Amino acid sequence: MDVILLKDVEKVGLRGDVVSVSRGYMRNYLGPRRLAEEATPSRVAELEKRDAQRARHEAQSFEDAQKIADQLGKAELRFDVNAGPQGTLFGSVTATDLADEIWEKLKIRVDRRKIDLHDPIKRIGRYSVPVEIFTDVTAEVRTLVVPEGGELPPEEELEALEAAAKAAEEAEAEAAAEHQAAVEAEVEQFVAEEEAAEVEEEAAEAEEPGAEEPGAEESGTEESGTEESGAEESGAEEAGAEEAEQEAVGAETEEQVVDPDAEPS
Repeated sequence: MDVILLKDVEKVGLRGDVVSVSRGYMRNYLGPRRLAEEATPSRVAELEKRDAQRARHEAQSFEDAQKIADQLGKAELRFDVNAGPQGTLFGSVTATDLADEIWEKLKIRVDRRKIDLHDPIKRIGRYSVPVEIFTDVTAEVRTLVVPEGGELPPEEELEALEAAAKAAEEAEAEAAAEHQAAVEAEVEQFVAEEEAAEVEEEAAEAEEPGAEEPGAEESGTEESGTEESGAEESGAEEAGAEEAEQEAVGAETEEQVVDPDAEPS
């Protein structure tokens, strides 16, 4: 979706830019922090009209640009900011902040996209910021970023503060890396111990004397059942044969008995 940035957002764009972002990013981050609004046709038209009005205050010729460059070269911008004890800002000074200050102080309109500030300023100090005013016309604008309620220390102290802050960041990054390595080592040790325990358990089960394969036991049971069934069938056949033999003997005996009252044939 297209949105209009209400403030500078690092790696996204500058205030007033129309940018395309995902709906989730707008819903979960930009919107709740009032950093952007939906780019409706009416709001986009308002922005275009305002940019056209501002463009009339910018240099329209080489001569105009030289005059503006002289003014900017003599000017000094000052930003009083909230900073930590080592000079790190709780926030930053952006190209849009510089363009707004130039307008407020000097009534000179410069395109914030032509302010050569690669990254937002995040430390107190003295800066010289290049501003492209016209083709082949550039001015260096002196900029002071001062701790709120105080003044800038000497340059040597600023360098010492920056070095201390850099060393602290490196130490913190090193500590984080060591902690991560320790966690990974603990995980690897735990996995190795679990695997060793499983191997020992399998070996112990294999060494148990009563342990037999289920297939062999089932096979023996089946064979025993087959033998019993065969014995039963054999016994039944023998009993049947004996009964038949007894019946035959009885029949013969009956035939041999003679009725005494019967006449001889």
